Amino acid sequence: MYMFDTNTISHLFRQHPQVLNIMEKHPPSAVCISSVTEAELLYGVAKRRNKALQSAVEAFLAAVTVYAWDSEASRCYGEMRANMERRGKIMGALDQLIAAHAQSRGATLVTNDRAFTLVPGLAVEDWTR
Repeated sequence: MYMFDTNTISHLFRQHPQVLNIMEKHPPSAVCISSVTEAELLYGVAKRRNKALQSAVEAFLAAVTVYAWDSEASRCYGEMRANMERRGKIMGALDQLIAAHAQSRGATLVTNDRAFTLVPGLAVEDWTR
C-alpha cells in the first residue's frame, strides 16, 4: 500500500510525467492518504479559493481511501517523535503525523520531501525521479 504525502498529490495535479507513469502501474486500491493529508489539501483549497483546484481535490478524495487517525497511529507518533528528539532530528509537526500514520498502516510513504528519510523504519519512495 502507498500512502501519498501532500506534495505527491500536487505532482499528480500538475501532471508530473514520472509520477503519472508510476501511478499507472498500481491499482487505485493500492493508494491511500492520511486524514492529515486530507486536511492539508482542504486547507489549500480554502486558502486559494480556486474552483479548478477544489474540483481536482474533491475528485481525488472520492477516488482514494482516506485513513482516519487512530490509536495505533498515536502510538507510532509518540515513539517516533521521542526517538527523533533523542537523536536531535527535527521535522514539521504535520510531517511527523503523516510519517507515523504511514508506519502504523505498514504503508510506503510516497513523497519527494527528504525529511521523511530521517524517520527510522519508514518506507519512503520518491516517484518524481
